Amino acid sequence: MGNVVGLVLPFFGLILLGYLVAKITRQPLEALGWMNTFIIYLALPALFFNLLARTPVEQLTQWRFIVGATFGTYIVFSLMFVLAVLRSRGNIAESTIKGLAAAYGNIGYMGPGLALLAFGEEAVVPVALIFCFDNTLHFVMAPLMMALSGKDGSRQSPLQLAAGVIRRVFLHPFILATILGVAAAIFSFQPPPPAQTLLNYLANAAAPCALFAMGVTLALRPLRRVPSDMIFIVAIKLFVHPVVVYVLLSWLGDFPAVWIFSAVLLAALPSATNVFVIAQQYGVWVERASASVLLTTAASVISVTALLYAMKNGLLSPDLFP
Repeated sequence: MGNVVGLVLPFFGLILLGYLVAKITRQPLEALGWMNTFIIYLALPALFFNLLARTPVEQLTQWRFIVGATFGTYIVFSLMFVLAVLRSRGNIAESTIKGLAAAYGNIGYMGPGLALLAFGEEAVVPVALIFCFDNTLHFVMAPLMMALSGKDGSRQSPLQLAAGVIRRVFLHPFILATILGVAAAIFSFQPPPPAQTLLNYLANAAAPCALFAMGVTLALRPLRRVPSDMIFIVAIKLFVHPVVVYVLLSWLGDFPAVWIFSAVLLAALPSATNVFVIAQQYGVWVERASASVLLTTAASVISVTALLYAMKNGLLSPDLFP
């Protein structure tokens, strides 16, 4: 147990430090803007590029793995969406945000750092693949469902909507960095030493800055009320999602243990802060989306620690159907 606590304590400790510092200094949330810019546009893309550029090309084409992980996320989104529609008597916009809160894990800020700490550099390929395809799924589902609900307010044609989704997917810094990293791996490209040193500086800053910024964000979005759907969101996000991904990947193929464990770990992460961003963008379920991020993050301290303990101590088999 000590090795697992030693693994997660610095990780969640950075989130706690960000939370405490934000409470003490009382800076406005807008003051975090440039740090978020640094993380999203420079630090995490540099981390993805560095690791993928050194990855054998044959590891980057595991389509059964991609299908299993991404379809698992879609199943979870659909489950929460249908449940929310039934409970809200047909409110598609709110149900979409609730579905995202249950399916959209913090795979950008928390995922790479925790998976690499837990499983080493072997985790980079499954983490990058899940990040790219899960984000693509969410970037497609959010505007599509909001357009169906009439909440986007833009009256875009289907062609304009599709063009906007494509731009959002392929111009995202993480996905661009992943594409460049894969290209570097294919062509065995190595940046010049000064450029590589700069990339290393940026990559080493990614996890600490991202986790600290996440803690600050949680502190500056106070919890005013707990929505009635929160028990379903917490249960589905932290427990159902990893179980669905685990079963699907075990059924679809014989993947390395690190790949299975990385996918299950990412599925078990709390709701992404992007859920709040999307809710704010459309003016739907905003405060309660913030509450879902805060509560799932707090609960994940226990659930993620328990999951890592099970993985590290042989209590969870890497293949449910050996």
